Amino acid sequence: MIINVMSKTLGSFLGLLFLALSATEAGAEATSLQDIAKSFSPAPQAVIYTAKDIITLDPDRPRAEAVAVVGGKILAVGTREELKGLVGDQPVRLDETFKDKVLVPGLIDQHLHPWLSSLTMTSEVIAIEDWDLPSGKIPAAKNKAEYRERLVAAERALEDPDEPLVTWGFHDLFHGEVTRKDLDAISTDRQIIVWHRSAHEFILNTKAMEENGVTKEYIATLTESAKAQTDFDKGRFWEQGAILGALPKIAHLIATPERMRAGLELTESYLHQAGVATAAEPGGLVSKPLRDATNAVFSDDATPFRFYFIPDGKTMAQTYITKDGVGPIIEKTEELLDWGEGKTAFLPKQVKLLADGAIFSQLMKMKDGYLDGHHGEWIIDPDVFAQAFRAYWDAGYQIHIHQNGDEALEFVLDNLESNMRRNPRHDHRTTIVHFGYSSADQVPRIKALGAIVSAKPYYLTALSDKYGKVGVGPERSDYITRVGDVVDQGIPLSLHSDMPMAPAQPLFLMWAAVNRVTPSGRVSGPDQKLSVEDALKAVTIDAAYSLRLENEIGSIEPGKLANFTVLEASPFDVDPMKIKDIKIWGTVLEGRLQPLDSKTE
Repeated sequence: MIINVMSKTLGSFLGLLFLALSATEAGAEATSLQDIAKSFSPAPQAVIYTAKDIITLDPDRPRAEAVAVVGGKILAVGTREELKGLVGDQPVRLDETFKDKVLVPGLIDQHLHPWLSSLTMTSEVIAIEDWDLPSGKIPAAKNKAEYRERLVAAERALEDPDEPLVTWGFHDLFHGEVTRKDLDAISTDRQIIVWHRSAHEFILNTKAMEENGVTKEYIATLTESAKAQTDFDKGRFWEQGAILGALPKIAHLIATPERMRAGLELTESYLHQAGVATAAEPGGLVSKPLRDATNAVFSDDATPFRFYFIPDGKTMAQTYITKDGVGPIIEKTEELLDWGEGKTAFLPKQVKLLADGAIFSQLMKMKDGYLDGHHGEWIIDPDVFAQAFRAYWDAGYQIHIHQNGDEALEFVLDNLESNMRRNPRHDHRTTIVHFGYSSADQVPRIKALGAIVSAKPYYLTALSDKYGKVGVGPERSDYITRVGDVVDQGIPLSLHSDMPMAPAQPLFLMWAAVNRVTPSGRVSGPDQKLSVEDALKAVTIDAAYSLRLENEIGSIEPGKLANFTVLEASPFDVDPMKIKDIKIWGTVLEGRLQPLDSKTE
């Protein structure tokens, strides 16, 4: 049994010993085993942590009662007695801090946006759901009257007449339409910026448009797609119209250095409270100042998690793909790899592209359209997307692709298939990101093409009820994020928050995927529920797999980093409806104990 426990860590040592013995047999100077042993440095101290339960997610040993840690890595996993006998003469300390706790692999949020979280959560939050932040709880505005009342009160509360009002969380299907005229009725003297719940859309009052040069002449300079995604009279800018049109003009108002710093510190505390040990941002804006600002908060030794960036292929495509062909898109992407620092880093050979519009705006591309006749949008024009996909594919990249509608999924899979047929690749791990709407026949195709899925289960929690009545209809909306089919097909599945699009709380994401309960109390698509084990894998080992980090993190196994999330109860032992309420003691990051309450240490 002990040999089995240690086989993963002793392999390199036995190989070294074999080489030493072979050299002796070949006529090298004779060396005794005692001399070989003396040549090694003294073994560092090992710490053996015991716990009420250790859920390893190692298929060879799913449960344990003790884990030995040396130098930030896992030495061995087993019973207390096995580990004591195993370390032999090596210095060892028994630590019972977790004797009444449950250890799971360090939780992973595979996809979130710290700069968006920082700026939205430090604005005037008036959203469709409650937000429980380190700075306090912010209640939801559930209808039009509540939203308008909160918006007027927020404007009146600002004492400085020159201070702009930036608010996030508005959703027209919950709060009714808001236009430039409506905002002018609140104030014509103060700049007002309404940032949609999707974060893909802005609504400006006249003062904000005039002060920042958002004129008809400026709109005329945008790309045809961006111009088509603006409504100048209503002050509304969405998708490319928001990203390429409004944002460059108003960024200085919503992204001040002071707000960015305060928001990043709030996000850091939020992720720690959620038990996150590793997080990633696929597709963050290509901005060195933005990366430097993030590094300034996330890269120091005190940061309680590691954070990884994946380059934004959208920006690269729109910059380097022109009518003359594909420019130095790969070379320019590679230049981003040295933008990380300390506990932040860019993941090599990975990139994010975007297909269709935001699901929170009902701008996803749907095969059967919408009940009210409106249409979805492409975030990257299809011809540009295809060229970018091909360039990154041929360069050996793992491509993460934002997708929300079933038409967009078909488009993504068509691109993947054509490139697989042209230039076959093994273990490409093309990742379908968000996985909003899909049809049942598309899931086997995902499997056949070797793609994987990173889903956002909060879509069904937040939107299934409303979208069942407006725009999409009940049959399709019950099958938002059909993750049950994905698991049944054996497709690797991770879960993510896309914070601030959902709370960056892996236990909450598990709860959403396991129960599929909507605010009305009904179960949306009950056959798509995940088991607790599959949901836990989706925020640990399968999330690590989606980032190509499965050999370092994601399970409690010898040789991996000693990353644990410490829970007061096991998700396997509580009522599934209570998973999101399990209390978190803190985390262990590479062997360092990080309690939420320093008094616990």
